[in-house]
Amino acid sequence: QVQLVESGGGLVQPGGSLRLSCAASGSIFSINAMGWYRQAAGKERELVATIGSGGSTNYADSAKGRFIISRDNAKNTVYLQMNSLKAEDTAVYYCNAGLLRLSDFRYLEVWGQGTLVTVSS
Repeated sequence: QVQLVESGGGLVQPGGSLRLSCAASGSIFSINAMGWYRQAAGKERELVATIGSGGSTNYADSAKGRFIISRDNAKNTVYLQMNSLKAEDTAVYYCNAGLLRLSDFRYLEVWGQGTLVTVSS
C-alpha cells in the first residue's frame, strides 16, 4: 500500500506563515505530479497548487504570490509554504499524488487524510 501523511497544520494568526509537508511511503513507486487541495467548511474541495515531476508549478489565483509548492523527490515529499495567511485560507488541506506502482506498473491516485489550517486572531 501507498499512503500520504500530511503535517504542519495548526492555528496561525492572519499574516503569519505555515509550512505543510506531505510524505509518501509504502510500496515502491515513482511519483509523477503532486499537489495540494483544500476544503473549507461548507465548500467544495479546490485546488491550491500542483507541481509536476519536472518541477513545473500551477497555483490557484488565491494562492499566487503567497504560497509556494515544492518537492523533494529523494524524500518523496511535497511541501506547501504558506505566507501572508488570511482568514479565508482556513480549511482542511489535503495532499495528492499521482504515482506509478513499480510492482505492477499501475497508476494510482492517492490522497492524504488532511491537515487542518486555521487562520484566526
